[in-house]
Amino acid sequence: MTRRPTPAAATLLVDCLIAQGCERIFTVPGESFLQVLDALGQQDAIDVVTCRQEGGVAMMACADGSMTQRPGVAFVTRGPGATNASIGVHVAMQDSQPLILFVGDVDSEMRDREGFQEVDFAAFFGPIAKWAARIDSADRIPEYVARAYATAISGRPGPVVLALPEDMLSRDTSALSRPRVERPAQAPCPDAMQAMMALISDAASPVAIIGGAGWNAKAREYFQLFAERIGIPVATAFRRQDAISPASRVYAGNLGYGPNPKLIERVKNADLVLAVGARLGEATTDGYTVPPLVAQDRKLIHIHPDPKELNSVYPADLAICAEMDEFAESAALWDEGDAIDFDAGAEAHAEWEAWATAHPTDHALDMGQCVQFMRDTLPADTIICNGAGNFAGWWHRYWRYDGFPTQLAPTCGAMGYGVPAAISAALRFPQRTVVAVAGDGDFLMNGQELATAVQHDANLIVIVVDNSAYGTIRMHQEREFPGEDRVSATRLKNPDFAALAEAYGGWSASASKTKEFKEALVAAQGRAGVRLIHCKIEIEQLAASGASISGLRNR
Repeated sequence: MTRRPTPAAATLLVDCLIAQGCERIFTVPGESFLQVLDALGQQDAIDVVTCRQEGGVAMMACADGSMTQRPGVAFVTRGPGATNASIGVHVAMQDSQPLILFVGDVDSEMRDREGFQEVDFAAFFGPIAKWAARIDSADRIPEYVARAYATAISGRPGPVVLALPEDMLSRDTSALSRPRVERPAQAPCPDAMQAMMALISDAASPVAIIGGAGWNAKAREYFQLFAERIGIPVATAFRRQDAISPASRVYAGNLGYGPNPKLIERVKNADLVLAVGARLGEATTDGYTVPPLVAQDRKLIHIHPDPKELNSVYPADLAICAEMDEFAESAALWDEGDAIDFDAGAEAHAEWEAWATAHPTDHALDMGQCVQFMRDTLPADTIICNGAGNFAGWWHRYWRYDGFPTQLAPTCGAMGYGVPAAISAALRFPQRTVVAVAGDGDFLMNGQELATAVQHDANLIVIVVDNSAYGTIRMHQEREFPGEDRVSATRLKNPDFAALAEAYGGWSASASKTKEFKEALVAAQGRAGVRLIHCKIEIEQLAASGASISGLRNR
């Protein structure tokens, strides 16, 4: 049989990805981009991770982009593949994560006939992506790929979607790849920094809210130095808890769902809010009330790398457009910082320490004690990955997110994120401990990706918290429509998750008591590969607020 050469356009596309520093792509293969798959098979610079569903593909790429600050890269096929992957595009947009989704598309001659699996991808993805386009010319592949990288990493990071017509990938081209694109460096204006320090100096009860777009290890280090220098209490935005060391003497805890009531009051009563990187979205601010959207006696200083976010919802008294690390370094080295000294940071940290310490309960499997045991047993730089659900509240409250990155969790509240994110983290940081925590409903959204983990030799621990219910929705039901006879559509009949993990080729254990969980965790830590602990808890035990179903009924 004559060996058919790889088309030049497909080879060029892969060369462009290599030039941009792409090391790994995630995919479910499709016939619409066979040429690219062939080109990927002819090189060894890019690791190809074969997944089991396009939602898992996109979420793995989201997590990879979050960890590297370079776009996570995903390839899916047209129609069903692209629509499955759209959840990852939505996550990347709301979470400010750089992502490039390549979608194999119909042949150019088949367009606008509602051909097999045809979708107008620019129209479909346009509202939930920073840019969505179609590459019709093979000669322009380098231009589109470079622009995709620039768009995904600049300003507020986010997703880009590029459609690849099948016939375009088979064309000849003599075009060459473009040089690697870097995120633009943007330092804060010195006059704005001077004005910021003056506002902070005049404040009596300031608070900082940090974490979000463009946050990195350098921003973490320098902002912590600045905050500790002036003693300002520092709260992290929703699911941005690794934005500062939990050991910092000014760390005040996290905002979002289930935060410390004392922190809520502190933010509400602050006369100055310093928001750095945070969009101040609905989840972080509890529906734009923490802090209040508008307050006569409060000043807001908002620092963000994207000018579109400044003054878009919260009116700022001082808006500074700058990169997070550039701003943090400028703040830490500002000469006049030594003249400012607040006691509130230490007070807020003590309040958080008390709030974040789990006290024993009467539950047979006490999840608060389980998380504290994890803290004592696993390395401090363990990466915790979770999707959405009431179960996550135990880790948000009791885990210490030490190191960066150590938290991979969707701020948009997408279920099914934890397992794919953990696989991505395990492949990115093979020497670190990675833990996926999931509720029973959450796990079954993307649990099939355990097959991907086994195939690619990923080392991760999976903790499934099983209360046989969609717990968060059940909690809201009990609050809004109390009574056993008002429970609707939230009960679940679950499989044996431990047996399921073994069927995929992993190790597993079950725990219905705290002692059993501790024994299982120790056993899991001594093994490699996929290790799953099936935690069986009562529906009455709710995580985020320390409440219970019975307590909600009695309100």
